[in-house]
Amino acid sequence: MKDNNKNTAEDSLRGEFPGSRENEVDINTDENMAGTARLQGGVAEESEIERLQEELAAQKDKYLRLFADFDNLKKRNNRERYDLIQTAGREVITSLLDVLDDIDRAEKQLQVTEDLAQLKEGVLLIFNKLRTILQNKGLRAMESIHTDFDVEKHEAITEIPVTDEKLKGKVIDDLQKGYYLNDKLIRFAKVVVGK
Repeated sequence: MKDNNKNTAEDSLRGEFPGSRENEVDINTDENMAGTARLQGGVAEESEIERLQEELAAQKDKYLRLFADFDNLKKRNNRERYDLIQTAGREVITSLLDVLDDIDRAEKQLQVTEDLAQLKEGVLLIFNKLRTILQNKGLRAMESIHTDFDVEKHEAITEIPVTDEKLKGKVIDDLQKGYYLNDKLIRFAKVVVGK
């Protein structure tokens, strides 16, 4: 009985109650598990890590290839744009060569001929040919005279007083014509406005 009281006193000092040893968890239960259970868990974790590393490497490779393809596409687009600009400029210059040939012929005639009417007619033909070629390329002159002044299309150089009320706020004269290229404004008209 003395031993029983001794156990009870030790248990109470440890904060245990008599009979509570049945509820204790044995911390050495791992020893009772089969040895392969631990190994299989470790192998599964390692294979999962390897699989994730392979997947990451595949995604990195895919990313690098896509980035290189995109970079090549940008370079190709820039090269094609440059070639297109060069070709467009060459096309305009080639079409103007006929006008340049006519100007050379007119210059020779200026040195030889004294007939001003004939020279004037030749120069006018050259001017008309130049205008026709530029119009075929999409160039169109802006009609400004007697239209309302518009800051989106006109640049007012000066204002002059007018006696006619209808001409107030309208363009009286254009000092430099404005131009459209394929319906896009490429040069503002420099105009005189009535006030």
